[in-house]
Amino acid sequence: MSGPLKFLVVDPLAGVQAFARQLLQGHGFAADHILCCADPDTALAQGLVFKPQLLITDWFARRALDGIRLHQRLREAQPSLQLALLSFEVTPDHRREAEAHGARFLLQKPFAAEQLRAELGRTLEALACKPKPAASAWAARPGRPLPPPLLVVKPGDRVRFNGDLHVAQHVVHRNGGTVVQLAGLTRFVPVDKLQPA
Repeated sequence: MSGPLKFLVVDPLAGVQAFARQLLQGHGFAADHILCCADPDTALAQGLVFKPQLLITDWFARRALDGIRLHQRLREAQPSLQLALLSFEVTPDHRREAEAHGARFLLQKPFAAEQLRAELGRTLEALACKPKPAASAWAARPGRPLPPPLLVVKPGDRVRFNGDLHVAQHVVHRNGGTVVQLAGLTRFVPVDKLQPA
């Protein structure tokens, strides 16, 4: 693929959007080449103008405009658009449908951070679109470190906070980011303050 690559990430969870954005920026792609949306209708309207080369989307199984149909509609404006899917429900039928539409991957939610990192890495390698580090938006700003990827936490996961071991009780995704209520604590803790156990 020639020219700067553009990515459209569509997921109702702000944490998933933020993590996918961080992973792509970690591969050297500029922030203005990554568009994140929370729903397929917004993604369609913006994507027809943005014209991404890779769509990473939730399946949105209960929506009239699901992830597969969103991909089909966007391909009318961008015929070479590649597809990657995320879904809470992954059945053999889902896998067959994803494969029939040429999806690069179908990842079941909730997933570990490493799973998305690995699938995205394989996809970028397959597309042979990984830019040289010198072309990185981050490399152009010396002294600015790459932010660490956010931990993906689900209820029941064991995490470390302030050096102590805790169990995640509730996970809340909101516009300001993802926060986690730990068992035994009344306040919510930002996910970037937690470490894997």
